[in-house]
Amino acid sequence: MTMWLELFAQHSWLFWLVVITTSLIVGSFLNVVIHRLPIMMERQWLQECAEGLEVSVPKDPWPTKYNLLVPGSNCPKCQTAIPAWRNIPILSYVLQAGKCHHCSAPISIRYPLIELTTALLCLAIAIKLGPVDLFWPTWLLAFALIALAAIDFDKMLLPDAITLPLLWLGLLINIDAGFVALTDAVYGAVFGYLSLWSIFQGFKLLTGKEGMGYGDFKLLALFGAWFGWQALLPIILISSIGGAVVGIALTATKQLGAGKPMPFGPWIILGGLGYLFFGPELVNWYLHTMVGL
Repeated sequence: MTMWLELFAQHSWLFWLVVITTSLIVGSFLNVVIHRLPIMMERQWLQECAEGLEVSVPKDPWPTKYNLLVPGSNCPKCQTAIPAWRNIPILSYVLQAGKCHHCSAPISIRYPLIELTTALLCLAIAIKLGPVDLFWPTWLLAFALIALAAIDFDKMLLPDAITLPLLWLGLLINIDAGFVALTDAVYGAVFGYLSLWSIFQGFKLLTGKEGMGYGDFKLLALFGAWFGWQALLPIILISSIGGAVVGIALTATKQLGAGKPMPFGPWIILGGLGYLFFGPELVNWYLHTMVGL
């Protein structure tokens, strides 16, 4: 690893090229995760409920063996298998004009967008951190955040299978003060969870409604574990402002009905990424502009 770090440090272009290429490939796989993981979770929930009620498991349209690797990629309309050479990130979509090569069914633009977003975000992190040890876990964090944001947009779910391992990883990388001291990371995880949990309980007590999901608590705890308790307020401010602006815009354009819930996870992720790139600047701006220090 040291040899590679030295090589990348001497040749930044090579480091960026590796990051972009690998991120495009992983971005293609993230499309699979985004689509299949909620289906796998729902299937598991139904199976557990059926076992508890001692009834048969309801049928679904998916194959019996269905996970992140099996079955292979195929067209959702004609079920034709997609060979690897037709599954090249972004390029295959462009060359096929956004259509299945067999039945000409349209392919969602979201597939290349996820791939492109993954590559651009990871490149930005590579430029921000450089080829240092801390980059590699942060690279993994970026992949997970893209999957979490897309799944939350689609299903209003933040899977524990993604969130919790990264929370623990955040604590582990801060054992040697990766981003912050370990004490700050532990406090960040605890206060991150409890802050949104307290708001949730207060809102529920006043209105009788649940204003957010438990996945949001864990997601903020994740960022607290990575960036410390100091990051929590800027992240909450960014996510609240972003969510409010988009929510008002969607309501005004009648794309979001009154009282209809909107996922909050993507805005927490936006706040977390904002802190990753501009953390000290955000804190200084807040202290000088909002507090007057």
